[in-house]
Amino acid sequence: MNRRRFLNHALLALPAVRAASGQSFDLVEATVTDLQQGFRAGRFTSRAVTEWYLARIDALDKHGPRVNAVIELNPEALAIADALDRERQAGKSRGPLHGVPVLIKDNIGTADRMNTTAGSLALAGSIAARDAFVAERLRAAGAVILGKTNLSEWANFRSTHSVSGWSGRGGLTHNPYALDRNPSGSSSGSGAAAAASFCAVAVGTETDGSVTAPSSVNALVGIKPTVGLIGRSGIVPISHSQDTAGPMARTVRDAAILLGALAGSDPRDAATQAAAGKIQSDYTRFLDPRGLKGSRLGVERKFFGGNAATDHVIEECLKLMKAQGAELVDPANLPSHGQYDDAEFDVLLYEFKADLNQYLAGLGAKSRVRSLADLIAYNREHRREEMPYFEQEIFEKAQEKGPLTEKAYQDARAKCVKLSRGEGIDAVIAKYKVDAIVAPTTIPAPFNDLVLGDGNWPARTTPAAVAGYPHITVPAGFVRGLPVGISFFGAAWSEPVLLKLAYSFEQARKARKPPRFAATADLSG
Repeated sequence: MNRRRFLNHALLALPAVRAASGQSFDLVEATVTDLQQGFRAGRFTSRAVTEWYLARIDALDKHGPRVNAVIELNPEALAIADALDRERQAGKSRGPLHGVPVLIKDNIGTADRMNTTAGSLALAGSIAARDAFVAERLRAAGAVILGKTNLSEWANFRSTHSVSGWSGRGGLTHNPYALDRNPSGSSSGSGAAAAASFCAVAVGTETDGSVTAPSSVNALVGIKPTVGLIGRSGIVPISHSQDTAGPMARTVRDAAILLGALAGSDPRDAATQAAAGKIQSDYTRFLDPRGLKGSRLGVERKFFGGNAATDHVIEECLKLMKAQGAELVDPANLPSHGQYDDAEFDVLLYEFKADLNQYLAGLGAKSRVRSLADLIAYNREHRREEMPYFEQEIFEKAQEKGPLTEKAYQDARAKCVKLSRGEGIDAVIAKYKVDAIVAPTTIPAPFNDLVLGDGNWPARTTPAAVAGYPHITVPAGFVRGLPVGISFFGAAWSEPVLLKLAYSFEQARKARKPPRFAATADLSG
C-alpha cells in the first residue's frame, strides 16, 4: 500500500460520531449558515449539534489522532444549548450565532465552572469573577461556549525557546494536517480545533501573529482586527498596545459573522473608545464575490523568500487576483522593513509586566500568584511540571523593567508607532494609493521540536500587529499537504475593505481542504 492510499485508508478509519440523542448527521466543515438552516428546517437542535461536537472532540481530540486542542470542556454546554433551543421554539433568535457551538482560548475569562489559566498550572483552579467582554458578547449573541482551547502558555511570552502549542496545563497541541507538525501559536488550540471541526468557529487572541499564523498553518481564515474594535477586559494580557481577540473560522463569511458578534464598546477597555462610529454590527454585508475587481493591491516583496514552495503558491494567488480584476502594485514594500530592532520587544516587556501585574492582582486572595514575581517563583518551584522543555527568560527580562513612565519605554513605543504607521502601512497606502497590502502569511508548519523550540519562523505579522491595524489571512493553498495562507492588511478600521477583498479571493481560489490527521506531511508529491 503506497503512502497516499495509506493516508486515505487512515482517514476512512476515523471513528464516526453522532449526537448522543441518536440523530445522525455530519457537521464536518459545516458553516454557521449551514447550522442555522438546519435549525430552521428542524433537522437538528442546538443540543444535538453540541452533542455532535462533543462526540467528535472525544473521538479525535482525546482519542484517535489525539490532536489535543481542547484544554477544558464546559460542563454547562448542553444546558446552555437546551435553553437556546427553548428560545428558538418560542420564536426568539439572537442572531446568526444562536445555538452555535464556539470554542475560546484559555486566556479569555468566563464566570462559570471553567478555569482561565493561560495554560499555566500556576492559575489552575482560577475562576473568573466576571466574564471577559468577549465571553459576554458571545453569550449575548446566543453562542454555546463549548469549552476552552489549549495555547502556547502565557500566549507564547515566557521563553525565547518555547514550543508553540505547549502549555504546562494542556500539554502539546498537534497540527491536524500532519500530527508531527506544529499548529503555530499562541492560539494553537483554537486553530487546530476549528480546522478539525471540533466547533463551528473559534476565538483566538493576538499580540503579534497569534491569530493569523495558526490560521495560516491550519487552513483557516483568521482576523486580527484593529486594536479597540473588540474589548480586551477579562483577557490575560501581554500588551495593551497590541493585544486583541479575533475570529478563527473555516470561511470568510463565518469569520465575518463572528467579528460582528465580538465587536463593540467595552466600558472596561479605554482602547474601544476610538472605535466609536466605526463598529459594524454585520460585517457580512461587505462580502462581495467580485470585490477584487477594480481594487488596487500593494505586494510586499520583502515578505517573500521564507520558503520557495510557499512563494510559488502566493505567486499563483497574485495571478488569480489580477485575473479577477485587481491591479497589483508590485512591489509596494514597507519603507521601515527591518528597522524595528528591539523596539517592539522592549514595549512588550514593559507592558507585560505592568498589565499582567494588574491582572493578577485582581484575581483575589485565593490566587497562588499575585504578581509576575510570584509567577517566576512558582515556575522555579514547579520546574518539573512547568519548565521541562524551556525556561522563562522573557518573564525574567520583563521583571527587570521599570514602570511605563520610563523614557526607555516611551521612546520604544514612539519608535514602534512611527515605523509601523507613518513609515510603514500608512506610508505605503498613501504613496501607492492601494486598498490593502498583500503578502505570504508565514511558512508551512515545521516539526514540533521539544529540544530546540520553535526556531525562526518568518514574521510577516509584525507591521499590522505593532500598528494595531487589521490583518486577515485566507487559505492560499498547500505545500506537501501543509496549508499556507495569504495576508491582506491595511489602514486602521479597514476591516470592511479587507473582508471584501478576502471574500472575493476565497471564492475564486477555494483553497481550503479539511485535515486528514496524517501522521506526517505527504512527501509523495
